[in-house]
Amino acid sequence: MKRCLKSIRAALAAAFLIQLGIGSSLAQAQFPSRSITLISPQSAGTTLDIIARLYADKLAAKLGQSVVVSNRPGAGGSIAAQAVVTSEADGYTLLVANSGHSILGAINRNLPFDTIKDFTPIVMIGDTPSLVVVVPPLGVKTLKEFVALAKAKPGVINFSSAGVGTATHLAGAYFALKAGIELVHIPYKSSAEGIADMLAGRVQSAFVPAAFSLSYIREGKFIPLAVSSAEPMREPIQVPSARSEGVDYEFSTWYGFLVSSKTPKPIIEMLNRAILEVSEDPELKEKIIVQGITPQRKSLDAFGAHIRAEMDRLKPVLESINANAKN
Repeated sequence: MKRCLKSIRAALAAAFLIQLGIGSSLAQAQFPSRSITLISPQSAGTTLDIIARLYADKLAAKLGQSVVVSNRPGAGGSIAAQAVVTSEADGYTLLVANSGHSILGAINRNLPFDTIKDFTPIVMIGDTPSLVVVVPPLGVKTLKEFVALAKAKPGVINFSSAGVGTATHLAGAYFALKAGIELVHIPYKSSAEGIADMLAGRVQSAFVPAAFSLSYIREGKFIPLAVSSAEPMREPIQVPSARSEGVDYEFSTWYGFLVSSKTPKPIIEMLNRAILEVSEDPELKEKIIVQGITPQRKSLDAFGAHIRAEMDRLKPVLESINANAKN
């Protein structure tokens, strides 16, 4: 009798587990069955917000479900990242991020999550180099003059960023390291605030994507000294590479989509395919390029490998930022 009861219980347990598996597979096969949320760590009108909204429209048409954008700015991106990592790991909440996401974890050891281990990269959609820009009152017109002035007056010239640990912070700190100069970092809540203070004469330089500064360059309010790519910028303006000006400085900010690492693999793969497909839309491509972003497609493992390689390459400047934060 006892053996019979044990057999019945075992059979019921097995049936229950099989049913769970079927239910899980069915849910994944029907994905998405409701609205998807794209969380941006930046405020409305910024590059990541614009990317999120461009993709939201195209993904909604592709997936047959509404895709909404939720802005969670602040704390260098940690508010948005935490919102994603603490949400249900079902593929319905994605993070639209840039290089600042992985940097955040490298310079802030007290985060309640791991920016690498707790997230799975889905698709890198593009990257953009930084422009070294200064205000005319600084009195320099070339990168060599800028470096010479900074060496003559260490700790006097400042640069703005969108906050501690952001891509614009790292871009400036990395340049200072490679050029062998000392610059004063002035963090803001957003790049727009930093740009505003440059226009007001309170900040002297910045290391920002081209889209942030092109209009001010054309108006003569900013002077572009160099671009942080291997080749000079030829369009929409002509700017020499930093390397051609004597500084071995290459830096780019990646943009892409990530999701909680606990998300089922089949759903991650579905999202990967959908994002890759809409990324080929000519209209979306054109609007991404207008943001100063060069379309680049790296998926899943390749995207993860790109993030890790960048973190390894930038390790010296990340250690320098950490050391300065402790002093």
